[in-house]
Parts: sequence; C-alpha cells; structure tokens
Amino acid sequence: MSDNRFGQLFSFTSFGESHGPAIGCVVDGVPPRLPLSAEAIQPYLDRRRPGQSRFVTQRREADQVEILSGVFDGMTTGTPIGLLIHNTDQRSRDYGEIARQFRPGHADYTYQAKYGIRDYRGGGRSSARETAMRVAAGAIADLTLKQALGPDYSITGSVVQLGPHKIDRSNFDPAQIDQNPFFCADAKAAEAWADWLDGVRKAGNSAGAVVEVVASGVPAGLGQPVYGKLDAELAAAMMGINAVKGVEIGSGFDLAARPGDEAGDEMRMGADGQPEFLSNHAGGVLGGISSGQPVVVRLAIKPTSSILTPRQSIDQDGKEVALQTKGRHDPCVGIRAVPVAEAMMACVLLDQLMRHRAQTQLLG
Repeated sequence: MSDNRFGQLFSFTSFGESHGPAIGCVVDGVPPRLPLSAEAIQPYLDRRRPGQSRFVTQRREADQVEILSGVFDGMTTGTPIGLLIHNTDQRSRDYGEIARQFRPGHADYTYQAKYGIRDYRGGGRSSARETAMRVAAGAIADLTLKQALGPDYSITGSVVQLGPHKIDRSNFDPAQIDQNPFFCADAKAAEAWADWLDGVRKAGNSAGAVVEVVASGVPAGLGQPVYGKLDAELAAAMMGINAVKGVEIGSGFDLAARPGDEAGDEMRMGADGQPEFLSNHAGGVLGGISSGQPVVVRLAIKPTSSILTPRQSIDQDGKEVALQTKGRHDPCVGIRAVPVAEAMMACVLLDQLMRHRAQTQLLG
C-alpha cells in the first residue's frame, strides 16, 4: 500500500519529488465531454505558484502544466488525464550539509525510520512542492462542479489568522482576497500583517496561520451516514496537506464552550418552501451529510520548519548537532496553503457528488 492515491469515484494519483525532474499526477473518473485545456487549469496553479512576493519562497517555478492524456479536441474523453509539471529551479546544493542530519519539525527522521532511505533535497516527496498536483487535480474537480452545480456553486479560501493576529470579521470582503499577498479578506489586517511578517522573516524565524475555506451552493445530501461522512473526508483531505496540524468544521472547537440551546442550528420554513437555518455552527454538515448550507472548514497550519535560526537535533549516527536550514523557504507556509485547501475541498465534493448520484439516481 503506497497511498499516493486520493478519492474513490473521482481520484488522482500524484508522483514526483521536490528536486526531481518533474512532478505529475493521473486524474481518473472525470466525466467525458467536459471542456478542458492546460489554459483552464493554469490560473489555479498560478495562485499557488512560488516566488510571487517576499512573503513566500523565492524558488522560481513557472508551474506550467502539460496535459498528456484524457483530452481530445478540447474535451475530456472519460479516460485517465495525465498531468505533468517540470521542475526548473532546483538548488540541491542548499541541502548538502543536512544530508545526514534531521531537521526539527520535518519528516526527515520519520522517512528515514520508515524506509531506511530518504531524498534530503528539499524534503523529496514530503515537500509541499507536491501540492501543485493537488491544485491541478482540484482545478479539474472545480471546473466539473461548476458544470454540474451551476452558478450558485463556489469555493472561497482565505487566511483568517497569521501568527497570533486575527482578521476583523466586520471588515471581511471577499473582493480583497486576491488584492494582497496573504489571501486576506480584511484589507487592514493584510497591511498590518506585512509589517509583522517582515520582522519575523528578517529575524530568520517563521509563523503559522489559520486558513478558512467555504463552499457555497453545495446541495443537501452529499456524504455517507457512517464511514464516508462528508466532514470526516474533508478533515482527512485537509490534514493531508503539509504542515496542517488541526481541522475544524463550522464552529469547531468553539462548540465545546457553548450550551446546547446555542450550538444547534435552528430551522424555519423559508419563503421558497425550503428549510431555512438560523445559524451554521455545524458548518453545512449534519450527521456526515451536507445540509445545503455553506460548507465551512478551517485549518491550523504550523510555522515553517525550515528557518535560519540554529536548532538542536541529531544526525543519522546519533550525534547531537546544531543545524541551520539554508535554501529558499516560505516564512509562513499557510499563505500558499489557501489554493491547496480550495483544491482539496473541490476534490472531496466532486467525489461525494458522484458517489451520491451513483447511489440515489441509479433507478431514476
């Protein structure tokens, strides 16, 4: 079991390492006759691409995607779609000094313990470089969902906390998200974050973040009652993103402090004859099944482990060392996690939609 595959009816299998010649994935289960081109996928990758501001890694990768299979005359054929991105700006020499040392907070030790061998160049397979393929697969999922669900459907991700600094919810404006380098919907917070993160970066340190992803226009009924719960699969998808150490759905951990008469989302009958919820503490999921409300997920992302500050560790011989991680690293990996989280949301929703329709609409 190599576990490089994600999803059931809609799935993708990724391959490649941070400093290998290329990364790629095979996306399977895509419905036929979906308009698709590399140009349609590229804008999703451009949002995740490194080197776009001083607040992210300065590794220069164009992340130009190639479609190798599964598309003919601009339409999907229903067969596996092969995607490839060439790595063009590797600097493996930056990692020569830590070839036998275990970086604190990284997967160096655990990969060595599991396999007895590891690619130390930028973390190899454990690098966030692999997430580019999740974004590429998520782009296909998102484009499919737009066709299937119509204009009411959308997925919007943003950073709602950088280090200890949270946004002001009263200033939340989705139009601001792509207007600053932080994917922040609060323009005032983004301005303050710039000065604060500059100080963190110049001190050779790093910061964590909280990312929020909201899917609107999701129909009621997606998810399985027991082992395929929508919220469980969303949590697993988000926890699989590099550096994520916590996931909450809706009001999440805050619900533990609320009394029952506040925590449950009360319902009335809407003017359109459909149920109307008076709140959304459940984050759009009840009993593992979507309720028709916006699906809300938040991710807690730890500070970047690769920092210039000397750290204590050991090497493969058990010798105690003090090491400094060189190279080009994000002072906050949570920033570029936004398009990755959006992609994983799309992949889970499409997979669940396909499974739902296969079960409930088979007999018409």
